[in-house]
Amino acid sequence: MREVRIIPCLDINEGRVTKGVNFVNLKDIGDPVEIARSYDAAGADELVFLDINASSQGRDTLVDVVKKVAEQISIPLSVGGGIRTLSDISRVLEAGAEKISVNSAALKRPELIAEAAREFGSHRVIVAIDAKRRSDGGFDVYLNGGRVNTGRDAVKWALEVEKLGAGEVLLTSMDTDGTRDGYDIELMKAVTGAVKIPVIASGGAGKLEHFVEVIQKGGADALLVASLFHYGELTVMDVKNFLHENGIPVKGDKL
Repeated sequence: MREVRIIPCLDINEGRVTKGVNFVNLKDIGDPVEIARSYDAAGADELVFLDINASSQGRDTLVDVVKKVAEQISIPLSVGGGIRTLSDISRVLEAGAEKISVNSAALKRPELIAEAAREFGSHRVIVAIDAKRRSDGGFDVYLNGGRVNTGRDAVKWALEVEKLGAGEVLLTSMDTDGTRDGYDIELMKAVTGAVKIPVIASGGAGKLEHFVEVIQKGGADALLVASLFHYGELTVMDVKNFLHENGIPVKGDKL
């Protein structure tokens, strides 16, 4: 088993950190620079910065905010939202990001994944998959911040992005996002059982036991966390210590 990474997620809307439920009803959480700095000090392994409305609004990622965040932290920063071209990727990496995350642009033009992997390295390319359960039990992939159903099967798409050169998958269940009722284990297990690259679990954590479950039953390699951390209900070290107590290796030596 790989060492599990704990990754706070900053959903950015108009330059502020926000959080919603099922991708809607956004609430303001605070300044991204201050929040990023606090997570770095708290022992987070990485940070994810998602400009959640950039793609749907057809604009570029807030590179100035990326630069300000990157200057204040010592841990890797991944950035997604509004990334459509190799030039976009280059700008974000030059601003201080270590990895980029693509979703809508990759669905519209899958070749972007292969081009980015060749140009910048697979280790810098994350493909985000927002999936929602179908009535027949499968999972469809959505784009533009969960607004448009592509009709693509989530597991087949995960296999395709791996083949194209993605280094990781960031998998979010739209059904469980922000609900705190637990991760969609069936979705996670289906994807992790199909691909060999690391899969980051996102959407649904409400208590410490959920983290253990998504790793042991779902096969997750990393945990993306937002609400529980943002509202101070749990800390990064709470999660790391609980995983350690349950025999799960965690990244870092701050336990």
